[in-house]
Formats: sequence, structure tokens, C-alpha cells
Amino acid sequence: MIVAIGNVKGGVGKTTLAINFAIARAARGRDVLLIDGDEQGTALTFTELRSEQAGLHDYTAVALSGPSVRAQARQLAPQYDDLLIDVGGRDTGSLRAALTVADALLIPFQPRTFDVWAMDHMRALIEEAAAINENLKAFSVLNAADAVGKDNEDAAAVLRPYAGIRYLDCPIVRRKAFPNAAAQGKGVVEYAPRDQKAIDELAALMALVYQNDH
Repeated sequence: MIVAIGNVKGGVGKTTLAINFAIARAARGRDVLLIDGDEQGTALTFTELRSEQAGLHDYTAVALSGPSVRAQARQLAPQYDDLLIDVGGRDTGSLRAALTVADALLIPFQPRTFDVWAMDHMRALIEEAAAINENLKAFSVLNAADAVGKDNEDAAAVLRPYAGIRYLDCPIVRRKAFPNAAAQGKGVVEYAPRDQKAIDELAALMALVYQNDH
């Protein structure tokens, strides 16, 4: 299964989700390829840190851009159980290419009103990609959400009505475990001290994204 995690809005935590998805899927015995399609290359940098600092080599990561994202994803897909594509930050050729090959697109949003404008742009890209990729399913989710407060509810109310983009009501709360784990080259599922709430939230989100793929 090919899952793209992307948004034309930067700073929404897509790379955090991508690396934690990769680690969690690998922990289940899956053979995982993580494609870093973001010009910043954060996912690949994290993977190198994970290898050097934590000595962990449980998934494969490569950096690709533009049309290579589509071509290489198609070529490499049969060799892996899971492909994850971290892409976006703005409207790029890499993002558009990822949408033409992905089975699922996860669009993270932070619960701030200035982030939600990007949904109209993402919907237009999804509709364009659908002409090539009829199987693409799109999801939105709140990432780095507030533990309490009204911002989550306000953002969810904006995201829910978008036709063709299913809102997943399982927000990932802004928790220290995510950046603390990343600093050690780890995901929240393996970080100590264990943050069960972070682990449970991640598991709930992944269960919905991968609901038809085990």
C-alpha cells in the first residue's frame, strides 16, 4: 500500500507522522520504504540520525523529487509491503506526482484558522490527480492538536464538510514525546519514558488509514 502524507501548507507535522508511521509499520514486521519527496529532506536526515545514533535500520529511506516520485514508486512498490511518501510544504511536482500513485493521501492540519485555507488547494490537486489515479482516497486529520480547548472543534468543523476528503476524528495531540523521540532517532512507539496516549493516538490514526490493509 502506498500512503502519501502531504499538504501544500508547511509546518503541519507531516514528516513527524511519516517517520512514526514508518517505524510503527516496521515494528509489525512490514518491509517499509519511506520516500522523502520534500525539498527540505527532513525524513532522510532523521533516518540517517536513527541509523547513526540509535543503530536502527528497520526501514529503507530514499530521497526523490518531481516525476521520479511517480516513476520510482511504481517500480519499487512490488519490493515492499508499505510505501510512505513524505511530500509537500507547497505545491510541487513531487506532491503532484505522489498523488498519481498513492492509494491513500493523509493531509495533516494544525488546528489554527490560518492553516485550513490549504484544504481548497489540496482538494483541487486531488481532483486533478483523480483523472489519472481513480483509486486515491484522501483523508484529513488534526495534527499537533490542543489537549483541550475550542480550536480543535473549530478546525474540525471546517474540515468535515469537504466532499471526497474524509475527516478522521482521531487527532494527534501536541505531545513532547514526538520531538523528544525524534531527537533520539526514535518513534513514539519505542521511546522511553513511554507515552501511552501518544502511542494510542498514533495507532488509532494508522488503523483508519490502513483499515483495508494488514
